[in-house]
Amino acid sequence: MKRIFDIVAAILLIAFTSPLWLVAALRIRWHDGGPVFYRAPRVGRSGRPFVMHKFRTMVLDADKVGASSTSSDDPRITSAGRWMRRWKIDELPQLIDVITGDMSIVGPRPQVQWAVDRYSPEERRVLAVRPGITDWASIVFSNEAEILQGHPDPDEAYMRLIHPTKMRLALRYVERPTLWTDLRILWGTAAAILGRRPDPEQILECR
Repeated sequence: MKRIFDIVAAILLIAFTSPLWLVAALRIRWHDGGPVFYRAPRVGRSGRPFVMHKFRTMVLDADKVGASSTSSDDPRITSAGRWMRRWKIDELPQLIDVITGDMSIVGPRPQVQWAVDRYSPEERRVLAVRPGITDWASIVFSNEAEILQGHPDPDEAYMRLIHPTKMRLALRYVERPTLWTDLRILWGTAAAILGRRPDPEQILECR
C-alpha cells in the first residue's frame, strides 16, 4: 500500500510542481551554465548504495572541496541555490528516485557512506526501510544549515549536534511506519517550510 501511495503521490507532485522544475533549471543554467542536477551517492535500504538526485545548489565540483554537511554560510552555495534551499525546491528531483524505487516519499533521510559506517548496531535498523524525502527529523531540523553555521567542521558539528536526535526520530519512525504517520509527517513538512517546527521530545513521547 505504501509503495502504491509513493508512486501515485510522486507522479501527482511532479505534475503539480513542474513549473518550479522549469524555473529552477533555468536559474541554475543562467548562473554558471553547469548541470542542473546534482547526483549524490547515498546509502539506501539494506545498505545498498544508490544515487540521489537534487537540483544543484552549489558551485561546480563543490563535493570535492568541502564537507558533506552544509551550513547556511557555506560559500559554495550559489544565489539560486539559496532560494531553492529556503523553499526545499532542491529536493523535488528525489520524486524521480521515489518512482524508481530507491526512495519513498516518507522515510529516514539517506546518508553518505562515511556517516553510515559510524552507525551503531541499533542505528543500522533505519536501513530496514526505504530512505525518504522527508521524515520527523527533516521537520525538526529544517533549520539544520543554521545550526551548523559558524562551525569550522560542519561534518563534526552535524554528528555532535544533530545526529543523535535525528537517529532517535528515525528509529521511532521505523518502529511505527503507518500511513497515518506518513500523512502527519507530510503535513508537518509543509508547516516546517513555513517556519513551524515541533519539539522533538513531543514526537518521541507520542504514542
